[in-house]
Formats: sequence, C-alpha cells, structure tokens
Amino acid sequence: MNIYSLVRPLLFQFDAESVHDFTLKSLKTAERLGALKLYASPPICQPRTVMGITFPNAVGLAAGLDKNGAVIDGMAALGFGFIEIGTVTPRPQPGNPKPRLFRVKEAQGIVNRFGFNNLGVDNLIENVKAAQYKGVLGINIGKNFDTSNEKAVDDYLICMRKVYAYASYITVNISSPNTKNLRALQEKEALSDLLATLKAEQLKLAEQYGRYVPVALKIAPDLELAQVNEIADLLMIHKIDAVIATNTTLSRDAVKGMRNADETGGLSGAPVREMSTLVIGQLSRRLQGAVPIIGVGGILSGADAVEKITAGASLVQLYSGLIYKGPKLIRDVCKTLG
Repeated sequence: MNIYSLVRPLLFQFDAESVHDFTLKSLKTAERLGALKLYASPPICQPRTVMGITFPNAVGLAAGLDKNGAVIDGMAALGFGFIEIGTVTPRPQPGNPKPRLFRVKEAQGIVNRFGFNNLGVDNLIENVKAAQYKGVLGINIGKNFDTSNEKAVDDYLICMRKVYAYASYITVNISSPNTKNLRALQEKEALSDLLATLKAEQLKLAEQYGRYVPVALKIAPDLELAQVNEIADLLMIHKIDAVIATNTTLSRDAVKGMRNADETGGLSGAPVREMSTLVIGQLSRRLQGAVPIIGVGGILSGADAVEKITAGASLVQLYSGLIYKGPKLIRDVCKTLG
C-alpha cells in the first residue's frame, strides 16, 4: 500500500506552499526521530559514473525543493542517488509575493513563481556543514533579483567561490522564468561570456583546493532547435561538465482551460515531460556524448525516466513527480532503470 496516496487528498485541500513547508519540516523531524528507517536500505539501482563522479543510483532530487539545504539528511533517507540543493543567491531574498505555488491537478502539473526565495549562500553552507550526508551533493547557484544581467557573473562567482569546497558539482541556473531577464543569459554572446568566466574560475578553484568540482548548466525547455544547438556548441567550446535539461516552461499549451493554468510562473510536472525530452534528444544529437545530460521534467513513473535515458540522459532528477506520487516514486524509478 502506498501510504502517500492515502494522505495526498488531505494535503491537496490546503495551500500548496503551506503544504510544501509543512512537508519539509515533517521530513526533518522524521529524520531526527529515526522514523525514516523504512527507507534506510538503498533502492536497487546500478551505480552510474557521470562527470567523473560515481552516483550510487541514477535518480536525484532536482533543485528547488530544498533551496536552503535544510533537509539534506531527510532527503537522503528517501533513497536518492544524489541531491541537488538551491537555487541559492549571494544575499538572502524573500522571492515573489504569495501565493506563488499552484497545483494544476487535472494535468499533474505545478506552477511556481517563487523567484529564488532563499536565505542566502552563507546560510546554505552552514546547513551543508551541519548535515551528516556524505553522498553526491549538487549546489545550484543563481543571481539576486536586483542584480543586473551585466553584473550577473559577479553573483555567480560569489556563489561558486563560497560553495566550491562543499559541492560534489555546481549547477549554474540561468533558466528560471521567475527572475526578470534571467533567461536572456541563455543568448549566445551573453552565455559564452558567462561560461568563459566561470570556467576560468573553476580551474583556479580546482588548483586552490586540489579538487576538481564539475560545473553543470541548467537550461529551459522553451528553446528553438537553433538555440539548443548554440548552447550545446558553447558547452563543448568552454568544456562545461554537464547540462541539466530542463527547467520549468512558460508554455501553457498542455494545460489550457485548466484551473490555475493561467497563473504566472513556470509550469512543471507531467505537462513539461515531452518538451523536456525533446530538448534532451536535441542536445544528445548535437553533443554526441561530449557532455553528459541530466534529464528532469515530468518524470512521474519509471517509464518516464526510461524515456529521458533513451533520449540521451545519463541521470534523472525528480521534483513535481514527488508531489503527485510521493517518495515511492524514487524506488519505482530505480527499479525500472535497474
């Protein structure tokens, strides 16, 4: 019996962000009390080596669920092969006004316009240091909402320098639709300049710490074929270690007429699955194995994860699927991937 399927109707009676906060607090409490021992044995899934890192299994937590790294140990207990925390910014910021998280239940979708709400990079680092988790940890970095695109690189550099010693890999988020003009950083010239600067800093930090920490780029699903190809070429030119495809979409084609579909923000969950997989396939054809792909977007079953791997992803990440399917989804995906 999937206990979550019994609890979900009750949870869905309440405001989505309130439930989100309650779930994180409950997970943290359950982990402290040892109540997550049911999930203590790792799910059956083959290890994967990607970016030079050995992942115990191919199923990870996507960024956004634990922005501050406050429940790392709780998430680890659920059986993830890797955990990505953030997006974090140099300075704390409250994000956009509430309400800002909405369920599109008919389509198993989620709309959010959080706007990188987080307590800042220093708080995240303290949480990472306090966690017992020793597994693969990705840290997703962004810019503050009031930092202009011209100075965005400074914010990414601040975060990269601060998290480098604590991250297994670092993700550069330029694809959230909820920070004004952020996606403009995906345009060719701006992206090339950003990647060149971050690559140079990565190599300096690797020498300083005696440890190479891979850098991944997270991109949007709302890209034309030519844009995907341009990004793929820049990833290879600047020797970026991985690409995460994809973030949330601004498109509402798959949810027209549904409740909450017209809310402003990024749409995730089942409605973004095909768009995300299409981008993965385009990246895979262009990259020809030169840069590994982490697939995320609309994974609500083992079959959805297989679709991402078949399209060219080496690893997958979950977020919205957990809201609709619960933690059992992690094991289901692991079992299907083998």
